[in-house]
Amino acid sequence: MANLNKVMLIGNLTRDPELRYTPKGTAVADIGLAINRVWTNEQNVRQEETVFVEVTLWGRQAELAQQYLGKGRMAYIEGRLQMDTWDDKETGKKRSKLKVIGEALQFLPDGKGGNGGGGGGHAGPPQPSSRPAPQQQRPSGPPQGGSAAPPDDFREDDEIPF
Repeated sequence: MANLNKVMLIGNLTRDPELRYTPKGTAVADIGLAINRVWTNEQNVRQEETVFVEVTLWGRQAELAQQYLGKGRMAYIEGRLQMDTWDDKETGKKRSKLKVIGEALQFLPDGKGGNGGGGGGHAGPPQPSSRPAPQQQRPSGPPQGGSAAPPDDFREDDEIPF
């Protein structure tokens, strides 16, 4: 039987990225994401829920996150789940925590008409005009999925087959 461990998240950073380096010099950044869910219940009352997720980024993605992202900024993270386990030094009990290992990072506009915007589906960090935008970091491997249709290809009267 096949296995799949894939996570896709869009949320706001709960704090500035915390960058550190391993003894071999590899960059590691920890970020917290707040992901909001809004729905209407059976009584037609609007409900809201926020989930907080810890994400670890490695290498160049960790450095880019520290350089361009900050508390409140919106980001798209694609990655996998990992269970961390350890012995609590104070109680001696086994502890565990499920977190996300980020494999792809994309900066998103903050939704306030401000920085971070860009067209064509790839939003980058705010840029001085003389600095080129960093490339989106993706894991190597065969391409997956299709590409979005250009914006002028969509008409409001198009029917959706479901």
